[in-house]
Amino acid sequence: MRTDHVIIGSGINALVAGAMLALKGDRVLLLEREPVPGGCLRTEEITLPGFRHDVMAATWVLFMTSPAGAALGPHLARHGFDYCHSPHPTAVLRPDGQAVVLTTDRTKNVAAFDALSQGDGAAHARDVGAVEADAPFLFALLGGSLWSWSTARLLWGQVRKRGLRGLAAWFGRALVPARGWLETTYASPTVQALYAPWVLHCGLTPESTYSGQMGKVIAFALEAAGAPIVKGGSGAAVAAFRALIEENGGEIRCNADVDRILVRDGKVRGVALANGEEIACPSVLASVAPGQLQDRLLREVNLPEDRAAAKAFRHGRGNFQLHYALDRPPDWLTPGLDDVALIHLADGIDSVSKSANEAERGMLPSIPTICVGQPHRLDPSRVPEGKAILWLQIPDAPRIVKGDAAGQIATDGTWSEATCEAFADRIEAILGRHIKDFDAIKLARRAYSPADLQAMNVNLVGGDPYGGFCTIDQFFLFRPYPQSTNGTGLVRGLIHIGASTHPGPGLGGGSGFLAAKRLGA
Repeated sequence: MRTDHVIIGSGINALVAGAMLALKGDRVLLLEREPVPGGCLRTEEITLPGFRHDVMAATWVLFMTSPAGAALGPHLARHGFDYCHSPHPTAVLRPDGQAVVLTTDRTKNVAAFDALSQGDGAAHARDVGAVEADAPFLFALLGGSLWSWSTARLLWGQVRKRGLRGLAAWFGRALVPARGWLETTYASPTVQALYAPWVLHCGLTPESTYSGQMGKVIAFALEAAGAPIVKGGSGAAVAAFRALIEENGGEIRCNADVDRILVRDGKVRGVALANGEEIACPSVLASVAPGQLQDRLLREVNLPEDRAAAKAFRHGRGNFQLHYALDRPPDWLTPGLDDVALIHLADGIDSVSKSANEAERGMLPSIPTICVGQPHRLDPSRVPEGKAILWLQIPDAPRIVKGDAAGQIATDGTWSEATCEAFADRIEAILGRHIKDFDAIKLARRAYSPADLQAMNVNLVGGDPYGGFCTIDQFFLFRPYPQSTNGTGLVRGLIHIGASTHPGPGLGGGSGFLAAKRLGA
């Protein structure tokens, strides 16, 4: 059987590209080295039978609101893909029990913020309103093909609309760090604390350039679309993608480890698997980290500039996942949190900055920033009747453990099982202070260190789920390398996709969508 495109990997970008090209009528073959497809999209009974947990990625607002979601949503729905929602997408819970909930109703949000500090509600309305007004330009810039005539026309249109100086001023405001945005906009420390943790989910910190703009985008997206999860789990989304691809003549093969990309005369000729099998094809889409691409898949190709750039590419903080099976839904000591999809346990900008900085220095944070998901509230099918699960993500874990910021956990330079469990104990102690009788309702827990996550997905280098640091020098025009151009390079027929390429990480499927469009989908 002829193969028009081999796609290395089966994460969200690979699935999006595969589905779109299959719908076009091309023969696609996705090759996944792990026993199951999906990359970071896995739903498994990792604690107790009947409790189904999203092991890694869980929230689908980026896909639901993306061009890929719009194009593929109706096709995936035929194969069982469906969303579960809550009108309360996120909240922050501070150590003293103070909390504020963001809803999908702007009027309620304005009132809640004003109740904390008069004027903060109006500031929120201005922030999300500005994103709403700029949405066509902003989202085309964030998710479009940057090196293209369409982007050039987009920018020229903005010059005509705003003037050259006005556009420069717009970019200047967009580069403000989250700390600068929050401290000059909101008087309430609790409102500041609501948004500060979200920049971590962009691979940034409160001090990172442009993290303020990303915070505003997230505030707008959560208010407008919520924080949906997929009914049945992220694994059900993978099953829907697989069914769609196979329905249109494509295939996903697991336990298929691609050893190298075959190149002759500067052009892709196919791929070779680790078992010696060779598959001929004229087009390869590689959803991999830069090190995998240059050091392994293209090791026989003379690309000195890209190889040097890959060696200089920097990965970010690791991720730590913690999952609980509970005998009953948690009884939060602070009212109003029962139906919130994602709750951050954080005190404010300083606490988020401190924990991120400790992790970047290789230290276990003394008080980590904790994101708590309540999937059972949105999708009761995940658990036995009357039971509950919690999904915890700690987005500021060190990739390499050099020590403990609190001086309490012994470390040996690795994410040993003892270190992993001791850090999980620290997180659980913080969580338990906010839930009535937590020890009594806890049935089981499962922790995954950054090293565990890399073992499950080779692209999560050091447990970094964002495909590398997302600071300005490794983002937009410069992702993953300063000389990058829309995922293409000197090897004809090869497109680099995935979180390490523009538009970056998340479940939007942006690089897979752009690659498929480039190939005529």
